[in-house]
Parts: sequence; structure tokens; C-alpha cells
Amino acid sequence: MKFLATATFAAAFLGASLVSVLAADPLGNWRTEDGKATVRITNCGGALCGAIVSLREPNDPDTGKPKTDKNNADASKRNRPMIGVQIVLAMKPSGTANKWTGQVYNAEDGKIYSGSLTLQDANTIKLEGCILGGLVCKAQKWTRS
Repeated sequence: MKFLATATFAAAFLGASLVSVLAADPLGNWRTEDGKATVRITNCGGALCGAIVSLREPNDPDTGKPKTDKNNADASKRNRPMIGVQIVLAMKPSGTANKWTGQVYNAEDGKIYSGSLTLQDANTIKLEGCILGGLVCKAQKWTRS
């Protein structure tokens, strides 16, 4: 009987551990730190990519029309809708647990930066964009939505 109780406890413990591991996955929907957007992180060819799936204010207050990527450095992309724009670009495993590196698109200035995505816990990721070879970085914490 003691063996059965121990085996039951071990199975319950392993089951809870497995749920924790499965929950610690960066795939899914994430709310940006300022709450202005929701980004869906997906697997794209062995890397992580993230596109805007919703905006708190989807329409431009000046025009009443859906917001566009008006600050993009590439003039041919300035009229595309913000919903659907990829802002997490080809993040690949970095060799450090729960960290991926790649590029980040900042729609506010229309530029692409080197960056990283770090899964801090099951419901929090840190997204960093850097310039000057990583000497100057800005980070945001996103929460699972």
C-alpha cells in the first residue's frame, strides 16, 4: 500500500512538472507592455516570429481608417495595415535556455533592430531591441493574453 501511495504521489508530481514545462512556451498571444497591441508569437521555420493581431486603438484618429505602417523606412510598405505586421523577426535559439535572438521591428520609428526574446516565466516574456552591437538596448515585458 505504501508503494501505491508513493507511486501516486510521484505520478502527480511528474504530471504537475510536465504541465509547468508545457506552459513555459513562448508561442501564443502576448499583450505589449503598454497594452497598445497584442502580438501572436508563432513558429516560422524553426524560429519564432510575431505579428500584430490586434490593436487597442485600431483606427487612426486623424483619418478614422485602420492604422497603417506609416513610419516604415520602406516607402512601399507605409500603406499596409498595422494588423498583420511582423515585429518579431526570425528569433532563433540563442544557446541560453528560454532565450531567442534575431530582429525586432519598431513600428513607431519604422526601423529594424537586433534583438532577443526571453521567456521569463509561463506568462511573461522580455523583448529587447538593441543598437550599436548591443551597447544600447530597450526592453519591454509582455504578458500572455
